[in-house]
Order: sequence, then C-alpha cells, then structure tokens
Amino acid sequence: MIDRRSDGQPRPHELVVIAGTGTDIGKTWLAARLLRELSASGITVAARKPAQSFDSSDRETDAHLLGEASGERADAVCPHHRWYEIPMAPPMAADVLGRPTFAIAELAAELVWPSPAPRVGVVESAGGVRSPLAGDGDTVTLVEALQPDLVVLVADADLGTINGVRLSMDALDRGAHGASLAVFLNRYDGGDELHRRNRAWLADHDHFTVMTTVPDLSERVRNGIVGS
Repeated sequence: MIDRRSDGQPRPHELVVIAGTGTDIGKTWLAARLLRELSASGITVAARKPAQSFDSSDRETDAHLLGEASGERADAVCPHHRWYEIPMAPPMAADVLGRPTFAIAELAAELVWPSPAPRVGVVESAGGVRSPLAGDGDTVTLVEALQPDLVVLVADADLGTINGVRLSMDALDRGAHGASLAVFLNRYDGGDELHRRNRAWLADHDHFTVMTTVPDLSERVRNGIVGS
C-alpha cells in the first residue's frame, strides 16, 4: 500500500481498479454498488473515472452515477475536460471532437483524491482491458501507472466468458506488479448450468479468484483494508 503518490498527493488506503472484458459489461453498476455498500458499513470512499465518453443525449454519465454513489460531484469524479460527448474510446472521441490528445500519465496525475484520503478509492476504467484509454495506452497501462491494491475484472457469465476472462487477465497480470486480481461474473445466475460451469472452470482450472455478488467483493475489499 502506498499512502502518498510520488507527487505528494494523498492516495486512498485501498485503491481498487474496476476493469472489464468489454464495454457495457457492468463496470459502472458494480463500482456504484461497491461504493454504496462500503459507505453503508462506515468506510469512507471516493470514486474516480479518468476519462469518459458518452452519447450527448444521455441524461446521466458514468461520472454522475459514481458520484451519486460516493457522495461527490460528477466533475470531481471525472474532470470536465475529460468528458467526451461521443460514444467512442476516449482518445478517438477526443480526435473526432477536435480536442487535444492525451497520455496515460496525464490521466493518472489528474486523479486527485480528497484529503484526508478515503479508506477506499475506486477507479473505473473505460471499455475493455485493451480498449484505447489514451493516445499511448489502455487499462493495462493505467494499472501500471496507478499501482492499485486490487484489480477487479468484470465479465459476463454467459457464452464466451472463459475466453474473454483469460485474455483480459493475461494482459492485466503483465501490468499489475503485485496487485491482487479478481474476476467478478456479472449477471450470474446460480440456476444456469453454463454460468455454474464457467465459474467452476475459472476457479478450479485457471485458479482465478471469482466472485458473483457485491457483498463478497465488499468483504474482499474490507479484508484488504484490515490487512494493510
């Protein structure tokens, strides 16, 4: 655990990155639910989204949903100059909108946390693990820059799950540098045989830590705080 960044800014005691095997996989839903559950148990939290792209007709962005869960303003969750109102990967959206290119190092430096630092900080990435997040990198590059304590990969529980999780976890493992990695199977149905078999394969054959409920993930994060 690193309590302060190299630039002297505060850092959460437990830093969690929420990544995904793809877009619309449930990263924002999971991050918001985790924030609410931790906050309800008396743990101070904050949320950050380094960059977000969205349809200009959307009434709420990911930053709004995360801010509602953490009790923060949307522009504190994601700096307003990193809002790109076109549904493309952020660096592509910036290019289409005629805005400056940016690097992973800039996104990492802009993650300014409250002081005093919250017990848990949740960073939600954009798109899939290898989707462009900046002109020079993706979520793997962001994980390398942030050095989080835990990276949670959100995946669907249905067909294609094992392939998507394996490819994403292989990529994340190269950038994690000691961070714990876990898989969260979203929309998991214990009554569905395929879902059960996918979970068992990932846990028993690939030896991944696999979770399917928000309380399980919340407990894992709280255990990280206690052990730090």
